[in-house]
Amino acid sequence: MNLEEKQVNSTQLYNGRIIKLYNDEITLPDGNGAYREYVRHPGGVCVVPLTDKNEVMLVRQYRYVYGQEIIEIPAGKRDSSEEDTLEGAKRELKEELGITAEKFIFLGELYPTPGYTDEVLYMYAARGLSFGSTCPDEDEFIEPEKIHINTLTDMIMKGEIKDAKTVAAVLKTKILLEQNKL
Repeated sequence: MNLEEKQVNSTQLYNGRIIKLYNDEITLPDGNGAYREYVRHPGGVCVVPLTDKNEVMLVRQYRYVYGQEIIEIPAGKRDSSEEDTLEGAKRELKEELGITAEKFIFLGELYPTPGYTDEVLYMYAARGLSFGSTCPDEDEFIEPEKIHINTLTDMIMKGEIKDAKTVAAVLKTKILLEQNKL
């Protein structure tokens, strides 16, 4: 069975600084019509920075839409959809935590919310960390955190860490560590 939905018409409803909102008229696989509202996003990068002692360097920041502080791995949006993802990951790691790394390991792509956005996150782990000064965006207020990967994995499994990119990237990193691939 062909599950493809075909676009009939597309209307841009909003053009923001980070996102664009669309409402498309589509044809379903059975020939009936429907609408899809979705967000276009340039994508993002995230990094699991691991110390020599397998501690993960994280950021704590207030997330307005959830009304609370959240612990996350360093991450950010790509400057454009053409930006090299590794360069974006290096930039975000330096900006948020002042860290440079000798080695970056690609962990794969993540579709954080495929029901309504085309955003793709490119996940990396980083080793051989060097620490320097941070240079966060002017509207970014973050606190660094350092948590051993075993403790962080336990926090994820208990539901204390809810951020999708952090959950996926940390669990992938943990498995690679257990397989002696990092």
